[in-house]
Amino acid sequence: MNIDREKLISSIKKISEPKVLVVGDLALDEMIYGDAERISREAPVLILQHTRTKLILGGASNAAHNVATLNNGKVGVIGVSGDDYYSELLFDTFKEANIDCSKIVKDKARKTIVKTRISGSITTSITQQIVRVDRQSKGPIGEDTENRIIQNIKEVLPDYDVVILSNYHIGTLTDRIIKFTIDYANELGKVVVVDAQRDLGSYKNVTSMTPNLPDTEKSVGFKIESEQDLKRAGEILLTQTDAKAVLITCGADGMFVAKPNQDYTKIPVFNKSEVFDVTGAGDTVTAVYSLALGAGIDPVYSALIGNVAASLVVRQFGCATTTVDELLNALKDLKI
Repeated sequence: MNIDREKLISSIKKISEPKVLVVGDLALDEMIYGDAERISREAPVLILQHTRTKLILGGASNAAHNVATLNNGKVGVIGVSGDDYYSELLFDTFKEANIDCSKIVKDKARKTIVKTRISGSITTSITQQIVRVDRQSKGPIGEDTENRIIQNIKEVLPDYDVVILSNYHIGTLTDRIIKFTIDYANELGKVVVVDAQRDLGSYKNVTSMTPNLPDTEKSVGFKIESEQDLKRAGEILLTQTDAKAVLITCGADGMFVAKPNQDYTKIPVFNKSEVFDVTGAGDTVTAVYSLALGAGIDPVYSALIGNVAASLVVRQFGCATTTVDELLNALKDLKI
């Protein structure tokens, strides 16, 4: 595709303007690091001497964190936490990231969503993840919590330009919350972007969605092996959702934007040779793409900016974020 570099630059400069509300499964990633000392006498496992613990916003929280670094903290989150030790750590981490977490609903019946990764230095140069411990409640939230979340959305959504529904299918986004948020956002004229892993056709009348390739295949029911397959999949999702655009992220094969009236654009990946870790890259793309749509930028150039952002965060380990200045600097080195 032919890319207008000046248009891309001017578009990037606009993405810090919109205010964004993220609604979804809010999570905390706890990274525990240590040095391997010896094998335990109690069981054939390593004993680690703890060196540090790092807290990172994960799940829907990571999308909010990406937005916050791009629009100077004009972002809020709505979701549910437990009333436990980790809920306080989650709130503290949000506040440190300059994210409004005042409308999170605490539910004593649920656990705060936490993924604990324990990694050890086996040698002086290699740090390896040894085990991951997940804390989360199974099943959808209860009716009282659901009502409180809907009320919070009703209170604050008028103050935002964009709402991102970030569904990791851990129970926060019930059918009722999804429908209310979309209907109310459309009534207010807000941009609605969906980031979900399944049931993509159930999100009706949204602005756009950002599924990856495997989730798109599961949703449309066939293997995507060619650009023609991408067009067919995009057309199915557009028909099912009445979305204004669908952005399918294709990993090492770039991105694909489908718009109504058989308007398709294939976007190649940038900096393919410098991929270290793709963790959280999808959240980055969703955040940047949503900000750009909220700034009035067309879906293709919104996706292009998301592609530039992805080329930066995959060079870093773990869930990473980027800034407008970094995006602008990256354009100097990218061959586009």
